[in-house]
Amino acid sequence: MSSTQGNGEHWKSLESVGISRKELAMAEALQMEYDALSRLRHDKEESRAKQNTDSSLISWEEPVLDFYSKPAGRQKDLKLLRGLSGSDPTLNYNSLSPQEGLSNHSTSQGSQPGPDPWPKGSLARDYLYIFDGSDEGLSLSPGDIGPGDIDGSSKKLSPPPLPPRVSIWDTPPLPPRKGSPSSSKISQPNDINTFSLVEQPPGKLLGRCILEEEEERGGGGPGRLLGPVDYDGINDAITRLNLKSTYDAEMLRDTTRGWKEGRGPLDFGGKDSPGKPVARSKTMPPQVPPRTYTSRYANGKNKTPGKNRRISAAPVDSRRHAVANGHELFEVSEERDEEVAAFCHMLDVLRSGSDIQDYSLTGYVWSAVTPSPEHLGDEVNLKVTVLCDSLQEPLTFTCNCSSTVDLLIHQTLCYTHDELRDVDVGNFVLKPCGLEEFLQNKHALGSHEYIQYCRKFDIDIRLQMMELKAVRSDLARTVNDDQSPSTLNYLVHLQERPVKQTISRQALDLLFDTYHNEVDAFLLADGDFPLKADRVVQSVKAICNALAAVETPEITSALNQLPPCPSRMQPKIQKDPTVLAVRENREKVVEALTAAILDLVELYCSTFDADFQTAVHGSRKHDLVQEACHFSGPLAFTVYATHRIPITWATSYEDFYLSCSLSHGGKELCSSLYTRRAHFSKYLFHLIIWDQQICFPVQVNRLPRETLLCATLYALPIPLPGSSSEANKQRRLPEALGWVTTPLFNFRQVLTCGRKLLGLWPATQENPSARWSAPNFHQPDSVILQIDFPTSAFDIKFTSPPGDKFSPRYVFGSLREEDQRVLKNIMQKESLYCLCISLALSLSKKDQVSGQAGSSQGLTDADKKRLWEKRYYCHLEVNSLPLVLASAPSWEWACLPDIYALLKQWTHMNHQDALGLLHATFPDQEVRRMAVQWIGSLSDAELLDYLPQLVQALKYECYLDSPLVRFLLKRAISDLRVTHYFFWLLKDGLKDSQFSIRYQYLLAALLCCCGKGLREEFNRQCWLVNTLAKLAQQVREAAPSARQGILRTGLEEVRQFFALIGSCRLPLSPSLLVKGIVPRDCSYFNSNAVPLKLSFQNVDPLGENIRVIFKCGDDLRQDMLTLQMIRIMSKIWVQEGLDMRMVIFRCFSTGRGRGMVEMIPNAETLRKIQVEHGVTGSFKDRPLADWLQKHNPGEDEYDKAVENFIYSCAGCCVATYVLGICDRHNDNIMLKTTGHMFHIDFGRFLGHAQMFGNIKRDRAPFVFTSDMAYVINGGDKPSSRFHDFVDLCCQAYNLIRKHTHLFLNLLGLMLSCGIPELSDLEDLKYVYDALRPQDTEANATTYFTRLIESSLGSVATKLNFFIHNLAQMKFTGSDDRLTLSFAPRTHTLKSSGRISDVFLCRHEKTFHPNKGYVYVVKVMRENTHEATYIQRTFEEFQELHNKLRLLFPSSQLPSFPSRFVIGRSRGEAMAERRREELNRYIRHLTHEAPEVAECDLVYTFFHPLPRDEKPAGTSTAPKPSDGSWARPVGKVGGEVKLSISYKNNKLFIMVMHIRGLQLLQDGNDPDPYVKIYLLPDPQKTTKKKTKVARKTCNPTYNEMLVYDGIPKGDLQQRELQLSVLSEQGFWENVLLGEVHIRLRELDLAQEKTGWFALGSRSHETL
Repeated sequence: MSSTQGNGEHWKSLESVGISRKELAMAEALQMEYDALSRLRHDKEESRAKQNTDSSLISWEEPVLDFYSKPAGRQKDLKLLRGLSGSDPTLNYNSLSPQEGLSNHSTSQGSQPGPDPWPKGSLARDYLYIFDGSDEGLSLSPGDIGPGDIDGSSKKLSPPPLPPRVSIWDTPPLPPRKGSPSSSKISQPNDINTFSLVEQPPGKLLGRCILEEEEERGGGGPGRLLGPVDYDGINDAITRLNLKSTYDAEMLRDTTRGWKEGRGPLDFGGKDSPGKPVARSKTMPPQVPPRTYTSRYANGKNKTPGKNRRISAAPVDSRRHAVANGHELFEVSEERDEEVAAFCHMLDVLRSGSDIQDYSLTGYVWSAVTPSPEHLGDEVNLKVTVLCDSLQEPLTFTCNCSSTVDLLIHQTLCYTHDELRDVDVGNFVLKPCGLEEFLQNKHALGSHEYIQYCRKFDIDIRLQMMELKAVRSDLARTVNDDQSPSTLNYLVHLQERPVKQTISRQALDLLFDTYHNEVDAFLLADGDFPLKADRVVQSVKAICNALAAVETPEITSALNQLPPCPSRMQPKIQKDPTVLAVRENREKVVEALTAAILDLVELYCSTFDADFQTAVHGSRKHDLVQEACHFSGPLAFTVYATHRIPITWATSYEDFYLSCSLSHGGKELCSSLYTRRAHFSKYLFHLIIWDQQICFPVQVNRLPRETLLCATLYALPIPLPGSSSEANKQRRLPEALGWVTTPLFNFRQVLTCGRKLLGLWPATQENPSARWSAPNFHQPDSVILQIDFPTSAFDIKFTSPPGDKFSPRYVFGSLREEDQRVLKNIMQKESLYCLCISLALSLSKKDQVSGQAGSSQGLTDADKKRLWEKRYYCHLEVNSLPLVLASAPSWEWACLPDIYALLKQWTHMNHQDALGLLHATFPDQEVRRMAVQWIGSLSDAELLDYLPQLVQALKYECYLDSPLVRFLLKRAISDLRVTHYFFWLLKDGLKDSQFSIRYQYLLAALLCCCGKGLREEFNRQCWLVNTLAKLAQQVREAAPSARQGILRTGLEEVRQFFALIGSCRLPLSPSLLVKGIVPRDCSYFNSNAVPLKLSFQNVDPLGENIRVIFKCGDDLRQDMLTLQMIRIMSKIWVQEGLDMRMVIFRCFSTGRGRGMVEMIPNAETLRKIQVEHGVTGSFKDRPLADWLQKHNPGEDEYDKAVENFIYSCAGCCVATYVLGICDRHNDNIMLKTTGHMFHIDFGRFLGHAQMFGNIKRDRAPFVFTSDMAYVINGGDKPSSRFHDFVDLCCQAYNLIRKHTHLFLNLLGLMLSCGIPELSDLEDLKYVYDALRPQDTEANATTYFTRLIESSLGSVATKLNFFIHNLAQMKFTGSDDRLTLSFAPRTHTLKSSGRISDVFLCRHEKTFHPNKGYVYVVKVMRENTHEATYIQRTFEEFQELHNKLRLLFPSSQLPSFPSRFVIGRSRGEAMAERRREELNRYIRHLTHEAPEVAECDLVYTFFHPLPRDEKPAGTSTAPKPSDGSWARPVGKVGGEVKLSISYKNNKLFIMVMHIRGLQLLQDGNDPDPYVKIYLLPDPQKTTKKKTKVARKTCNPTYNEMLVYDGIPKGDLQQRELQLSVLSEQGFWENVLLGEVHIRLRELDLAQEKTGWFALGSRSHETL
């Protein structure tokens, strides 16, 4: 065979057909041997040949296509060629059909090669290409050739390289064969490649028929004739196509356009364009190996075939077995897969249900709306700037937050139009400048997230008014989009398919050709049967190996009838060798073997995602249906064997057995059953055969509809030779090797029947979703389990019962008090149960034993029994529904009416609680439908908050179609923002091997619904992401010295991308539309992952460039999840009226190990801020305060920045503690110039701290250091602002605790996403323990206060910062340290003007922020007559000198005055002496060499700062840091904040804060503590006191003091005496203040919180 010779380069193409090199080599070798035997025996066989035209076992028949019905003249112009990996059987390039290729007919003239019809560009290897007709090249029609053109001479030719199968050219269609799909059905196929069978004219069978004999008998009778063929052109085209690996996007778009216009794949009725691809069906087979075509007939003289001719059907007598088993293989379409077909029908209904009046509105990205009390207050005004093309100057309005957008538009139109009578406000929209999104006209301005973002960061609100007709609508759907049929095959193929699992149709055809030949030789043999049988066995083995290495018992039985041969183990049954000497006996064996093989093909096609399947005569569906509720038989099936066993298991394991169990929602329905223990068997392959029936003690009518069958394969390890007996005993424990689950009822709710193949997942792939995943056909070498379910004459169908018509409802208060108390205690376990339902399903059996201690606090059996008995009293306790449903005794058919009735009468749940019903614990379809119905009230903004969890919940759906799928698709159709994020989340789900098939179909459904414009946009985004990922990987892997050059080269490719496609939206947000890259602003970070820092050019000229970070090598899904949780926390706080001013930035994973992160402008890491004060800046208190002062020189600006810092720092402390965010160092905490603090880089969370040996790196509960407290306090001593900070933390913490179940639900649904640090019990339990839902608010307040104190006193945090500073020094260039910490920006000689003279005039004393002296410096510049005066401290002069030393050697610099002095360094004399020394220093400095005196550092130092505008010495008195908070009241010596409440005969007194205490007589700060008595108390028995706070006049306690057993009547006679004392060690404690509180004057029915004045003898209350 010519294609097998050469240097072996063809093997890559051979492997692409779906079978291994070994299999192909065996098949090729067998074929070559057969060719040789055929030539030797041709004369002998020719005399015995009978005149017949039997069809082969598997033949490719012609489809009925629309273009075939065109006139014959039109077919003259048809030129059609097909890519090698195509799926259309009529276009197979491999050979001609028998009636064409083997008929000895040709034109009288030699064939003239036509022009090369194949395009030179990048062609798709997986698409059809259509070429319009012309007068040249390949053209064929029966009318073109007449009998007179045929020459009668013959000539022997070398055999062709491949058996002829199907012609490239065809004749007009013939009437369809009986039993094939009707032509009416084919005329409008659901998939464009769904074809039907056709029948040949009488006397001719389609397939590999031997027309040579017909011609020899009939002398050139009528038949299909072969026209001139350009074999060289075909060979060149095949070779080029085999080398293609990409497709042309423009061709792809043209294909989609033609499909949507209703044209068929081969419809030439309209305007044709060469190279147009046609969409293909479900799975496009790989390329067939390139083969060489040779003209069989050089001229018309070749009338009879030569003896060297190879034929694929035997020229012998008829084979009855072939006729009896004449199956054909066809392309598969959605209609072949019933579930996918039903899913497509659902999509048609869903898309047709959208009533769209204006399709252009579907292409707009609307700004997200989140209404909140704070943002909609009437007292809040906004300053809004509106730009319009018709106005030269922008308009500025002052609007109320609650004003609607259309009102602002109307006000703007008043300036742009003289007459508004004919102007419709609805025709205009407002677009935020720089964003490709639009405000919603009917909503309030303040409800838009864009407006809220601008308010938070004090950004000017700039809007652009546009007419709707001027807005780009490239993403809008069209009428054709919604009316086109829903087809998924084409869209599934566009996705990234990781592994090609199925064998291609062409490859299987090759193997069947070999099988035909060996069977023919076996039937014709006169002797030597073992050798012939061995060749048959080898061909059967090649077919079975290609079909997933499955050997069914029928194939085994048929092969056992063959004589012993070397290729197979000898059967135990001895057969009479003379039996097969009779031809009829051999035919029976072959007939049984062929039938078994075709049954295997059918099984393979129904199991795998194959692009072909056998056409089975008759319907597989049963007309008879029996209700499952009436079928009382037990569930039974036969476990036959496991196939495709790794050969390594044979030497590592023995005694294999299978465990079978039934479960529903993670709960086992009965005890597991086990097969017997079996060893390896070797037939064609290694097998483990049990052939054992499993019969569960459960009747079918007792099975829930969503019952799952779980099978786990176990084996005993073989002990190592020479190992000890104890070691052998330990190793002999059974080891799980693989598992698989499958539902017992299919999507039609019919009980599974027939033979099933189930791919096992490796036991190492254990995750929370493991028990609900589909069989493993994702991995090419997965072990396959064969289970034979019983078949019957009827379907057993599970029909959902309706809910009971009557279901009682009782008032909870009508229960006995004891029952109420017990039920309330049970319902209080809701949060713990949220934890349990999230984890119960993720625990393996070994974990369940250790997890019982933790779950014992959840629902006990007694709790469940009592809760189910009292279920009719609980309908108003909305949140208890998951508990009630989990307490249901059974989910069998008989129990469902009661459950469904309870579900219908239940009070409407809010969407946050309804999320808990989407866990895998509740697989029931009606429960999930009700949950989706309640979730349906979500707004689009809220839906985006929970979208990642809802996408994960799709894994827990039993079937492809579900209420959740419909809900998400419906919402995606109506909002582009939802569509955008839904697309990227589904695309990320494709990487999850256990659920990739489901996500493929869901992603295809989304692409089908979203329209052509959005599909093209997603294609551009994926192209951009792939380009950036390639660049990031190259930069990361390059040497540090070469990275910059590689980056510049790669950015050029990005620039070419934008030059080609124009604009593209970033995956971060559909509002970010960019049109180019800005190379000068692009760089990379010197961290381990080397992320890229990119700047994109905004399409909107009114917007700034968009800066992002692109990471490759880091899994950003964990960052996405963490930021999502923080965003939800922030929204909860805002809804409660507490805006913590959190910085929420965008972060999105675009694939495993890569993604984009938004860059926050005007922000710096704490490390860079701290190292401005030296490498030990982490240990200093002032760096953050000084940095904020530098960027906020004004007093009001600084106070606002400090306020932002207090709020954001408190929010970060709560969020990072609750989520257990670890690996906190000063490079992943950032600070904006506006004072907002935020965290980045969430590589560690849920308590997974980084370890140094056995020591946790994160020792503190969260990061709160002394420099942060310095900013809050306004100095190094605690102030009342610190009280506000603590109160904010505790209030925010308690608000999040109220939503514990929400966060447990959200994180629990993400257990299946594959994030390593969110996978088991401890991960979710960390959040549960951190939120402490069982605590009261007072106890939680005390607890979090202690956490603040612990974090503030931790030295480990600062040590971590310092170590990180040292570690990052190797990444820091020298220029990073050449900026002055007090200067916001750098100034140069050119920008500031040359300095002519500098003189230090005087010094002034300052008190704020610290006591000291400032030096006033007079600076004169050339060409200016006025001097400028700047104020600098001695420390700032020293910083200038130290940084100059980094640039220049000490010999070029003047000596600097020593900072060390004896005595008080802040004295007047010392300041004067330093003034003189500094004058000498700056005089020498300005006269140094120009490179020193004129450097940027010097000119930046002497450039005026905003603080220099204030006259020196104006702050002559220290400013109290407390402001209005510290004002004394009368003769009071401070105030104490208390919270007093009374409940259940207990008096609760929480001592919170004290402010404004007086200093001790010696001027030192006191060590205060609080002591209280409940008067009258003559015996002093009611004394209680707090801990001692050290050295502060403003202590914080947050301690609860409780008096128990005090009747309410007695309480009215009591008085609370509170004293504040300072602990003095051995001396008597000093009384700092005292207050007496009459309890009768307080309304203790509610908690009383307030400040109480401290005095010497007062009895006042505030």
